[in-house]
Amino acid sequence: MDATELLTHNPSLRRYARALTGDAWAADDLVQDTLERACAKRLLWRVGTDLRAWLLTLMHNLQANHWQRGARERAAGRPVDLDDVHGELVAPPHATDIRIDLQRCLLQLPEEQRVVLLLVSLEDLSYDAVARITGVPVGTVMSRLSRARQRLQQLMGAAPATSVPQTETAPTPLRRLK
Repeated sequence: MDATELLTHNPSLRRYARALTGDAWAADDLVQDTLERACAKRLLWRVGTDLRAWLLTLMHNLQANHWQRGARERAAGRPVDLDDVHGELVAPPHATDIRIDLQRCLLQLPEEQRVVLLLVSLEDLSYDAVARITGVPVGTVMSRLSRARQRLQQLMGAAPATSVPQTETAPTPLRRLK
């Protein structure tokens, strides 16, 4: 593995990190941490295996560690830095912001469902690859994906009917095109 191989996967890593974190700055940090970990652990990568899947596994594990650390800190009652929880803070709805967009709906999904949905839908990985990345059985991947799709459909349909002007048609539900 050399730097050019890593750089070819950078757009995919950035896209997944942005969808995973919901924040451009946090996504950039996560990509940088992932690439640093990949360079430090490069001897663990087996030549001939899928480098992209290995990088996404590293990213998934880094983000999972971040979530667990945040949950432990909140449970312990320690002060939490505002920058660490800004994604969890919700502003009151404004008249100009009645519609719920996809990003907000994705961030409302439980993390294990969001991860599976993003890897399958956004990164177009197979169920087997997602199972290897997340470390769960394929059946669990399919179950989480199904629940994530159902919940996302509920959330996307949760916008009040008055928010859609009469001239527009209602949005069509999301579906996988694979």
